Amino acid sequence: MDALTDLLDGPRARGAFMLRAMLDPPWSLRIEDEAPLCVMAVVRGAAWVIPDGGDAVRLGPGDIAITSGPGRYVVADSRATPPQVVIHPGGRCTTLYGEPLAETMALGVRTWGNSADGESVMLIGTYHMRGEITQRLLAALPPLVVLPGDAWDNTLVTFLGHEIVKDDPGQEAVLDRLLDLLLISSLRAWFSRPGANAPGWFKAHGDPVVGPALQLLHDDMAHPWTVASLAAKTGVSRAALSQRFGKLVGEPPMSYLTGLRLAQAADMLRETDSTLEAVARRVGYSNAFALSTAFKRVRGLSPQEYRDRVSA
Repeated sequence: MDALTDLLDGPRARGAFMLRAMLDPPWSLRIEDEAPLCVMAVVRGAAWVIPDGGDAVRLGPGDIAITSGPGRYVVADSRATPPQVVIHPGGRCTTLYGEPLAETMALGVRTWGNSADGESVMLIGTYHMRGEITQRLLAALPPLVVLPGDAWDNTLVTFLGHEIVKDDPGQEAVLDRLLDLLLISSLRAWFSRPGANAPGWFKAHGDPVVGPALQLLHDDMAHPWTVASLAAKTGVSRAALSQRFGKLVGEPPMSYLTGLRLAQAADMLRETDSTLEAVARRVGYSNAFALSTAFKRVRGLSPQEYRDRVSA
């Protein structure tokens, strides 16, 4: 398994919030839902995404925007249009004064807006829970990812547009999987773009030395790797591997492995009821005590404290 496959293997939408928005200007939505991740695809017209404290980005037909929370932002027809609607956690929408708008702006199955023939049409998919998106993926992304429509094969957007308005049996599961596929396809294209602000490990994936080393670590993170054993597998000296790995990835091989193991442990603690001993052995620690020591040293709290916090 390569590093990107390992990273993108995490999205698992479960009853994701899915919506087709149809809007005539002027319109402006203040997003305060604190969702860990949201995917927006412009089907028709245009939209501005204006993060709090960030640069505004204009989206056109076929463009994809991926926002990672809990940051707040505005989506509007123009940078000059003041917010009219607030989107709260769970997809609840109100006026600026808290008056509910879900029914007054409903336009049909998973369709919402101020016009049945909206000048701007967007498809929106939101992951509600952090357990649906691995922390490793969230950590690899900036607050706003924008993928131009001409940078990838965006036929998935068309397919999602057909499916999002259906109310057939099992439709929620269909839409969950389509959202996962759209996210994964978009991010794969975004990571691969020339000049993309991709993580060091992604840029190093094609290196003849560091690429195979990364794949070995991701294939079997529980193996008792050392720099020497990793160097032997890749056919270079320990010094050469350490120097090249550090230059391209930004940290030493064993530090990268520790981060990988602890990220996987955190995902397991959040998403499963596995015992700490089972988690420890799964990610390459000899026992629960060894995992706890490393986890607290790096993350500042014990695995049990972490599990209690994310499940609260």
